[in-house]
Amino acid sequence: MRLYQMADPVRYTTMSTQELRETFLVSDIHRPGELALIYADLDRTVLGMATPLASALTLDTSPELRAEYFLERRELGVLNTGGPGVVTVDGTTHGLSKLDALYVGRGSRSVSFASTDPAKPAVFYLLSYPAHATHPTTKIEFKDMAGTALGASETANKRTIYKAIHRDGAKSCQLVMGFTVLEAGSVWNTMPPHTHMRRSEVYLYFDVDPAHRILHLMGPPQATSHIVVQDKEVVISPGWSVHAGVGTKNYAFCWGMGGENQDYADMDPAPVVDLK
Repeated sequence: MRLYQMADPVRYTTMSTQELRETFLVSDIHRPGELALIYADLDRTVLGMATPLASALTLDTSPELRAEYFLERRELGVLNTGGPGVVTVDGTTHGLSKLDALYVGRGSRSVSFASTDPAKPAVFYLLSYPAHATHPTTKIEFKDMAGTALGASETANKRTIYKAIHRDGAKSCQLVMGFTVLEAGSVWNTMPPHTHMRRSEVYLYFDVDPAHRILHLMGPPQATSHIVVQDKEVVISPGWSVHAGVGTKNYAFCWGMGGENQDYADMDPAPVVDLK
């Protein structure tokens, strides 16, 4: 488990491109046949990816957690961004097709991941936060997610937002999680941008054409920077930072939040005309 330590908005203003990438961008978590995790000190976020091939992968505890088992004091969100697979929680199997999600509650002792067909492996994205309450493990199928259409072709941000783990859906302690799919011809996400000091946010970009990239916009609204992101990379966004971006082609991204407020609409707007 790799450790990431976030920078504050004062240090942020002096950081080079490489320092921004080393601090806020998570790369190299898509490792076929492996489960890779990172621990960020921001809201005690743990994120990672499990890509099982012929053998199942087990979510083990790590010394950084000081826990008997991974979910002793945590909850977990899982989104399958690849081929069909199975997540087994304390002996109960949950089949997940692409874009299906699973909430795994605190106290679950055994979690493992397997692909239905190793030639078309599942790619499970994992996002975990500390939890002080226990909620039941819940599967959320893509077909049951009510999508919300936003944006327009004229502003190149026509997209659909799908909520998986949220206050009015699968219950959690503090985790909020879902994903956004941009339509062909649209490239901008999260416009107009915003901040929210009550919770941090994490973006996993997926279904990004290998020949294309995302320019992820971050930083205070009056002092923005960008990070160039490719497929299956993650950007960690502190509460003081905007989180938006533009791609050279349409794509999808999983958004996940942890903090003290689960109200999806809790945002402090950063109007486009005020960005610098």
